[in-house]
Amino acid sequence: MDLAAGFPSTSRDDWRALAIAVLRKSGVDAETPEEALSHSTYDGLAVAPLYDAADLPASAPFERGSRPAGGWDVRQRHALPDPEAVMADLENGVTSLWLVVGDGAIPVAELPRVLKGVFLDLAPVVLEAGELTAEAAEALLTLAGDTPLQGNLGASPLSPEAAELAARCAAGHPGLRAVTVDATPYHDAGGGDAEELGCSLALAVAGLRALTAAGLTVQQACDQLEFRYAATDDQFATIAKLRAARRLWDRVTEVTGASGSQRQHAVTSSAMMTGRDPWVNMLRATVACFAAGVGGADAVTVQPFDAVVRPPDAFSRRIARNTQSLLLEEAGVGRVVDPSGGSWYVERRTEELAGQAWAWFQEIEAAGGIEAAAELVAGRVAATRERRAADLAHRRLPLTGVSEFPDLEEKPLNGASSSGPFLASHSPAALATGLPKIRYAQEFEELRDLADAQAERPKVFLATIGPVAVHTPRAAFAANLFRAGGLDTETAGPGADPEQIATAFAVSGATVACLCSSDKLYGQHAEAVAAALRRAGARTVWLAGKGDYDGVDGYVHAGCDALGVLRTTFRDLEVTR
Repeated sequence: MDLAAGFPSTSRDDWRALAIAVLRKSGVDAETPEEALSHSTYDGLAVAPLYDAADLPASAPFERGSRPAGGWDVRQRHALPDPEAVMADLENGVTSLWLVVGDGAIPVAELPRVLKGVFLDLAPVVLEAGELTAEAAEALLTLAGDTPLQGNLGASPLSPEAAELAARCAAGHPGLRAVTVDATPYHDAGGGDAEELGCSLALAVAGLRALTAAGLTVQQACDQLEFRYAATDDQFATIAKLRAARRLWDRVTEVTGASGSQRQHAVTSSAMMTGRDPWVNMLRATVACFAAGVGGADAVTVQPFDAVVRPPDAFSRRIARNTQSLLLEEAGVGRVVDPSGGSWYVERRTEELAGQAWAWFQEIEAAGGIEAAAELVAGRVAATRERRAADLAHRRLPLTGVSEFPDLEEKPLNGASSSGPFLASHSPAALATGLPKIRYAQEFEELRDLADAQAERPKVFLATIGPVAVHTPRAAFAANLFRAGGLDTETAGPGADPEQIATAFAVSGATVACLCSSDKLYGQHAEAVAAALRRAGARTVWLAGKGDYDGVDGYVHAGCDALGVLRTTFRDLEVTR
């Protein structure tokens, strides 16, 4: 039955004609609606306002992966030697363990205690041990004895122990892999999705060369690899990334003569996590976990919401695992294989991302491989990081609770530690990647920390002009912006008398002011109020909005450089460490 049979047929051109007419009535000067409404990802891919059947790939495959319907492996990360926490997770929904081993984490000698009571033939164990990988793997294998192990020993593809461990797994532990192709360092350094994918391919191919040179067959080498990717709160980007990753790896295995789908472990992004208003991290992680599940990840790790500010406690670990349990058991996200398959938008985005990532992979290979191209990779990732930083600074990429809607009355979490963050990318085993570890919120949070450290919270005076209904929208905007840096605000209240406003400013004790009103009232009063504020001792006078007024030093408005405004204001307020 054709549900649309009773409606006249339409085409994309019909939509274009209607859309451009509406846009032009709104004052938008563009030749096509795509020109006005499209935007680009950090990989340079255009996201269009409309997709239709023409955007589907010309032929299969739809990147469905090999995960059976029913769900994914719920993998919880542990970086402390806490056997009670391990057992609590396994008894309440977690199906595999990710153990960080080494100095500052779980000592190798503590592995038997941490895994006491764990059925190693049922609960897969994934190790992350950095330079101690060989020692940690030996300890795990010894502990297992004749028990058939599942999981991953966590060797880097290019580490000296990778080949030996891979050979042991291939010979005697069919459910155990030896190598983790970890692409999250490229994401956590600020890279885009295509860069993360291309680097993961280059790293995996370099690992295949090393493993086959040591005597493994291509098939055996491929079977030893598990890929780790970051999942973010941009759900469609994550879905497309995981689907594109499988398509790319399928192409590699096709060329090498091997078979088998890519094994994927998705981890909620460390870079997107915030230390301020950390409760919002629950929402970010939920969206990221949903996207990882829909995208077809074989295993998913949700990082605890408090991992930026303290070692995760029992409550935050419970929330992390229950996030997955709710999506699996209540929402049934895992019941359908590749639910986004056939979506015009997702298929097109997957196709374009895969093409971009493959081109980047080829560029790395042409430069001599992932090791020889280290400088090329660092430069490309840095360029993307700078573009993202500009969007964050201008709040085009808003961070709820940090750059938008900050709460200056927020109470810190109990047990907060200055030795953090306690995120996956900041663990002892993950620090020697040669790339920076960033968080998108860190520059705003550094200003918040500086403001909090003052004996009295720094303040900006909002010189509100006119009645409440007129000045409130821009006063609220300005207050939100200044509070993103930890600065308090005080308003003049209703009125337009310059001397009255200047008197209120002097009483406030502030030295920086911001005019807040409508464009009409700015034309009548802005210059007089700015002059009165100067006479009252104002070092800097901002204006919420745009224009050109004598006595005004700068303007705060949607799309302005919020970080630049805050840093200038800190300087003018003489806020120092």
